Amino acid sequence: MPDLRVSVLGAAGFAGGELLRLLAAHPAVGSLRAFSASHAGRPWSDVHLPFRNAPGGRFEQPDPGAAAAADVVFLALPHGESQRVVPRLLEGDPGLVVDLAADFRIANPATFALAYGEHRAPGLLGEFTYALADVLGADLAGRRRLAAPGCFATAVLLALVPFAEAGLLAEPPVAFAVTGSTGAGARPRRTTHHPFRAHGFTGYAREGHRHRLEVGEQLAGRGGPGEVRLLVHAAPLVRGIHVTVHARLARPVPRPLDLLAERWEGRPFVHVVPAPPELPAVVGTNHAHVHATPLAGGREVVVDVAIDNLVKGAAGQAIQAMNLALGLPETLGLEHSGLAPC
Repeated sequence: MPDLRVSVLGAAGFAGGELLRLLAAHPAVGSLRAFSASHAGRPWSDVHLPFRNAPGGRFEQPDPGAAAAADVVFLALPHGESQRVVPRLLEGDPGLVVDLAADFRIANPATFALAYGEHRAPGLLGEFTYALADVLGADLAGRRRLAAPGCFATAVLLALVPFAEAGLLAEPPVAFAVTGSTGAGARPRRTTHHPFRAHGFTGYAREGHRHRLEVGEQLAGRGGPGEVRLLVHAAPLVRGIHVTVHARLARPVPRPLDLLAERWEGRPFVHVVPAPPELPAVVGTNHAHVHATPLAGGREVVVDVAIDNLVKGAAGQAIQAMNLALGLPETLGLEHSGLAPC
């Protein structure tokens, strides 16, 4: 087992905290450094409560040069910051860089600009692999620059990739997606403040959620339409994502569960379940539960997916991709059960 040196930039946020929690217990991680501009010098336990029950370190002032001395660097920075940091980080030639933000998920600079504005380092876009770990699997071996998919995008793609690859998506599908408050980040705001969120259910990003563009690019690369209609909602949950996708099919598929089971066979974290998934079964885990229901004699399908937004939709998938890139067992450090009935 290797003795990996790992750095996490942006380690004080929710995704950064999940990275620290999972990496601290990862059998292949020998040393772990956490960088945060807002919490430099403070113990991890001041920010992330799990480290009040386990050993932890102190946050360091962000320093791309120091971070690059690691074998693996995770970036859990706000959107837009990774593209500013990565050029300096790559000067240190770290073995593996995994970005959890959106900065390198979209390969086409013009498409990226539609959602996020002009890219500061467009020449680096092509160097990053869109690391949807459950789809690429062993194809991630040896990759050195990884862009972890968005949380909504992960759930929607797990629903649609089997149908896109089979040439079955006749038109852009529609995805109704619900997320918990941790998806909005650690900084308090009206949409996450408990008195407003606890009994609310709100649609947002009606002009088009940004994750739809990475979904469209990935579907187009797998034989599907280059567009998805993504309708997102904020629910009175802390963590978790539930997605229901409706798609019209190019030809009837009376047993879509069989198609899902064949595509996801052997993938350790994707489970095709016999009934629509229950979110508490996956919260706190790197697992995804997927179910499909045929409609109109199989000419249409409804696919339900449940994942944890902070693990499968962020830190867990990033570590799964790290494992695959480094030739480690894919499930290493990720084989814990969930939090149900929480």
